[in-house]
Amino acid sequence: MATVKGISTFSAEQEAQALRKAMKGFGTDEDAIIDTLTKLNVSQRQQVLITYKSTIGRDLIDDLKSELSGNFEKVIVGLMTPTIMYDVHELRRALKGAGTDEGCLIEILASRTNAEIRHINENYKLQYGSTLEDDIVSDTSSLFRRVLVSLATGNRDEGTFVDEALAQQDAQCLYEAGEKKWGTDEVQFMSILCTRNRCHLLRVFDVYRGIANKDITESIKSEMSGDLEDALLAVVKCLRNKPAYFAERLYKSMKGLGTDDSTLIRVMVSRSEVDMLYIRREFLAMYGKSLHSFIKGDCSGDYRKVLLRLCGGED
Repeated sequence: MATVKGISTFSAEQEAQALRKAMKGFGTDEDAIIDTLTKLNVSQRQQVLITYKSTIGRDLIDDLKSELSGNFEKVIVGLMTPTIMYDVHELRRALKGAGTDEGCLIEILASRTNAEIRHINENYKLQYGSTLEDDIVSDTSSLFRRVLVSLATGNRDEGTFVDEALAQQDAQCLYEAGEKKWGTDEVQFMSILCTRNRCHLLRVFDVYRGIANKDITESIKSEMSGDLEDALLAVVKCLRNKPAYFAERLYKSMKGLGTDDSTLIRVMVSRSEVDMLYIRREFLAMYGKSLHSFIKGDCSGDYRKVLLRLCGGED
């Protein structure tokens, strides 16, 4: 389901030398950098990073940064970063950069597995000295903050058991917390949506539709607003169909005037070895156009080349 799979006959030394050659002397061979890094997978790139330093005596990331610029540089440096560290850096940028990037916080925390979230927490603390939770608390507010804190515990039930009686009760609870009363009890939504297992919640959503005569997403949209609405919608969408969630993130990053490059880059880099083929399929089904054609029309130069390589083909 990945578009970037790595190569079977792999010589870290050969690839390190190829990268050095692409950057040495006058001018940079961007095509060679793209070819080398997109044919390798993330663990192979880490081996090249170490080999580059031991055989050439230079830091590969520093060299890449000094030769490249702009969005193209961001993609290449992203590809050179271990998966968990990439999420860690993105969360830190979202919290401590200029203004808070709520979309990034929601996307990562709603879509990663418990194990991934736990690794993110460990590495975040090691890298920055403060915990992810502390930074979320100091940078966000109210119920949105509470949803992020809940997701950042990585404590969702990951079993597959559906408790039918509890599903009925949860659906009724959601109905009474939202549609049925004046004012919404958002905490009920949060505690059910952020802790129950996926199979159970899919059943809850079915029962909910029967009680409320509308989809849970419609209720969230009409009962809530802003970041809280976005966060809970992301949770529901990721539970139902994660590739479709990412397809929508990509579509929204490119449609209309201007491009939300940080979202486009993050999704392309972080999903290329996970579920990019599924994302492409959902994109085509949802929007009637291929992801490939969207990127082609929206980006240019080496930035476009490398993103198309991560996309992996026309549908």
